[in-house]
Amino acid sequence: MAQTSDSLMQILAAILFALAILHTFSAKFFLRLAHAFPRHAGAWHLLSEVEVVFGFWAMVLIVLTLILRGERQAISYFESCNFTEPLFVLAIMTIAGTRPILEFTGTIVRSLSRLLPIPTGLSMFFLVLSVIPLLGSFITEPAAMTLAAMMLRETLFAGKISEKLKYVTIGVLFVNISIGGTLTPFAAPPILMVAGKWNWDFAYMIGVFGWKSVLAVFVNAASAAFLFRAELAQTGSKSEEKRNAVPYGVVGVHLFFLASVVAFAHHAAIFMGLLCFFLGYAKAYKCHQSPLILREAFLVAFFLAGLVVLGGKQQWWLQVVLMEMGSSAVYYGTALLTAVTDNAALTYLGSLVEGLSEEFKIALVSGAVTGGGLTIIANAPNPAGAAILKDSFPENTIRPLGLLFAAIPPTLVVVLIFRLF
Repeated sequence: MAQTSDSLMQILAAILFALAILHTFSAKFFLRLAHAFPRHAGAWHLLSEVEVVFGFWAMVLIVLTLILRGERQAISYFESCNFTEPLFVLAIMTIAGTRPILEFTGTIVRSLSRLLPIPTGLSMFFLVLSVIPLLGSFITEPAAMTLAAMMLRETLFAGKISEKLKYVTIGVLFVNISIGGTLTPFAAPPILMVAGKWNWDFAYMIGVFGWKSVLAVFVNAASAAFLFRAELAQTGSKSEEKRNAVPYGVVGVHLFFLASVVAFAHHAAIFMGLLCFFLGYAKAYKCHQSPLILREAFLVAFFLAGLVVLGGKQQWWLQVVLMEMGSSAVYYGTALLTAVTDNAALTYLGSLVEGLSEEFKIALVSGAVTGGGLTIIANAPNPAGAAILKDSFPENTIRPLGLLFAAIPPTLVVVLIFRLF
């Protein structure tokens, strides 16, 4: 009877996972319901928030487990889920999205932009989509995504630009963030899942993945900048706006908290304690702060937590699919599967299998990072970028198909570089 119940729950979890994916592509449907039924407009608007989707369906899974398996089984499964990554993203988004960190990063990027013999708007665009994603190899991908998205929101997206440029920008950003964290073994979630077990150190990452990722990041950023060079050349004045400078001491304290959270990224009790101290410090020196992005950070954490709960029940079919592929097929298969599930989950499943060839391991991880920009759920930092930038899009919504089509060209660039070199 227990075995039958296990099988039933696996099937139900797969169905709910599919419904959650379908839900992410149906945001406009719920917005229309909000207009059609104003009495419950709040509830429909809530369900139109992409960040709420997986948390909602995870709640349905827990309720069904409670009904079908009992309280003990429901609690046991929920407590077996590892929520370290969602909590880390909450902490790193809150700190990385502060005014002192953004002004510090902006100063560096503007200084670099002056060295390039092209208009300021064009050079800033290129650097935000190239240098900051590569910085994710050291400050982690969620932090890099937060910095890049906040800088784009306050500069390029604050002006009147075409919707096409907006989608191309987030398509390139999401793809470059996904591959930009592969220079080190600790910054990208899909790499982190396997690096320790497979003994992939810093030198290995640079030699096998890193240099290819650097090449792909710069090609993608340069291509987008060239394609929209005329429009971008008119946006330079926005990036030069002046504000009262944040004292160096305040910047230093923020950088300390940022570095400390990154250093203890695998120890939730420590980095959440650091976050609490940081919130107190930010309150004490609020004259040097812009409003903290706590709402966005909590929504993204909720999204990722829901993905953890739902994704934990998908191993039974994902692992079978992956292990049926050869080393070449697994690259393309993983890149496609990544579009409908978190790429870290795919590499984690691969790490559970013993006796894999080195070629298969490289293909698995390469495919996981290649497809990490295709959808919001493909890579853990993507919901962070979407939460920060979505208000700049019509109806405050990033259309999933719009993102998919915008991300396909830079993804193909990654495929060519990863497979040919």
